[in-house]
Amino acid sequence: MQCESFTLLDDIVQVRLSGRLDLEGTQAINDKFNVATKERAAKIIIDLSEVSFLASVGIRLLLTSARAQANHGGKLVLAAPRPAVRKVIEAAGIDQLIGVVADVESARASLKE
Repeated sequence: MQCESFTLLDDIVQVRLSGRLDLEGTQAINDKFNVATKERAAKIIIDLSEVSFLASVGIRLLLTSARAQANHGGKLVLAAPRPAVRKVIEAAGIDQLIGVVADVESARASLKE
């Protein structure tokens, strides 16, 4: 599992994940992901376009970061999940708690509102 974060021109933080968000993958990125998503209020895009699998532990990682951002006054949006990952997000009801959009550009637009 890989985790890369960078700040876009409009002060939005984009976190690009690639690999499997299962137990092993989540453990591999946990510290880096938490630093990028929990330490300060921010507008954050989680780019899921390269995530091939999402397990319950990965869902927990995403939810705790979204909750931390909400508590700090920030916002987190999930962008570009593959069909199988989107199906898991919808089946778990995560899309009712965290915004899920089709691509990174849509995520940027939703965070500018």
